[in-house]
Amino acid sequence: MGFMLQEGSSSVNSSPLQFFSMMSLSPSLGSPNNLLFREMKSEERGLYLIHLLLTCANHVAAGNLENANTTLEQISLLASPDGDTMQRIATYFMESLADRILKTWPGIHRALNSTRITLLSDEILVQKLFFELFPFLKVAFVLTNQAIIEAMEGEKVIHIIDLNAAEAAQWIALLQVLSGRPEGPPHLRITGVHQKKEILDQVAHRLTEEAEKLDIPFQFNPVVSKLENLDFDKLRVKTGEALAISSILQLHTLLAWDDETMQRKSPLLLKTSNGIHLQRVLPMGQSTLGDLVEKDMVNGYTLSPDSTSSSPASLTTSNSMNMESFLNALWGLSPKVMVVTEQDCNHNGPTLMDRLLEALYSFAALFDCLESTVSRTSLERLRVEKMLFGEEIKNIIACEGSERKERHEKLEKWFQRFDLAGFGNVPLSYFGMLQARRFLQSYGCEGYRMRDENGCVLICWEDRPMYSISAWRSRK
Repeated sequence: MGFMLQEGSSSVNSSPLQFFSMMSLSPSLGSPNNLLFREMKSEERGLYLIHLLLTCANHVAAGNLENANTTLEQISLLASPDGDTMQRIATYFMESLADRILKTWPGIHRALNSTRITLLSDEILVQKLFFELFPFLKVAFVLTNQAIIEAMEGEKVIHIIDLNAAEAAQWIALLQVLSGRPEGPPHLRITGVHQKKEILDQVAHRLTEEAEKLDIPFQFNPVVSKLENLDFDKLRVKTGEALAISSILQLHTLLAWDDETMQRKSPLLLKTSNGIHLQRVLPMGQSTLGDLVEKDMVNGYTLSPDSTSSSPASLTTSNSMNMESFLNALWGLSPKVMVVTEQDCNHNGPTLMDRLLEALYSFAALFDCLESTVSRTSLERLRVEKMLFGEEIKNIIACEGSERKERHEKLEKWFQRFDLAGFGNVPLSYFGMLQARRFLQSYGCEGYRMRDENGCVLICWEDRPMYSISAWRSRK
């Protein structure tokens, strides 16, 4: 095979990302049978699973359902939700490709999902587990709060708009810092936006309790709304107050309404040439996942255009704002600072294969984080992988049009968007970065790293950027 894991080597040094950078398809694997599968070593199995997933995606994109079904059968013999990292990832990509096929028969798809219920308690639990098992949100909270504190120095009336008010911990930490101001705490109002009233009620209760304890004048303004339907009047921004906006893992969802607008304004922004795309994958040595796919293409695969995007009718809705109009509305509020955290991945490609390749990279890194820090038998790990990552993968792979919300993009794309909307970048301070770096180092896992990128922060797993944090203000 040409790459053997050293006995006792850690997942940090021998991760599924290395499969992508070191593999070449072995023709000797041939047509699989159960005995061969049972005898496969972990690295051989990981290599072959990626090959099968790419093969299956090509069949799905081309509408060749019989071949797709055969390939899914093969994947199901190898994949496992409680196996090694590649087996676990393959389970959710397999489910997502199968779901995409089922969507071509809407009646069957709806019938199979008609009794599916997502409990609010499960949603809260999985978000809590993500917060606890990974450092990403905590680092985002540290940097966001520090940027707000610096922008609000000397201000007596502060208004913060939280575009995803699901977690009170961030603002409890801010309240504690503000209570220690030498000149006394300011009057603080937080407007929390969320789809679920119950979650806003919980956050309001915790923050009001903390503010009373710290003797800080405080108001919480709940706004029950989806982001794309947000009525900006309900944010109740007043003259004379200093405004800050926090958006954590939210803005990308608006890109579902943005396909048409962005392509009209800048056709190159969303256009991805398959050839260029395959050359641009991670610089992880001479051989990359792109090399593998190109070898597959030489062996007779083609990147089918599939239904690259839905019809304009499915992307426009009278009540829904696209990214451009939403950012313009935020600009109109004249925030002193707006801090944005986003997944630093390119999951918004025009074709199924574009998105599958990028998603394999980024989710391999996320699953590898867990492999390095959490036992394979952990129920908490299984929940996060299935209920959070599995659902995100399904949205990226199986959905199109306004249904496809997980449209994560790279930091450079956000720079272009904010610049067009009239925002100027505010470099994150040295002190903020120092705090975040210290926190990351105290996390006790050598795979997590932090990078300064033009005054913004990229939180990485090994050398792979995972999340970006950037600060902005309205240019007048």
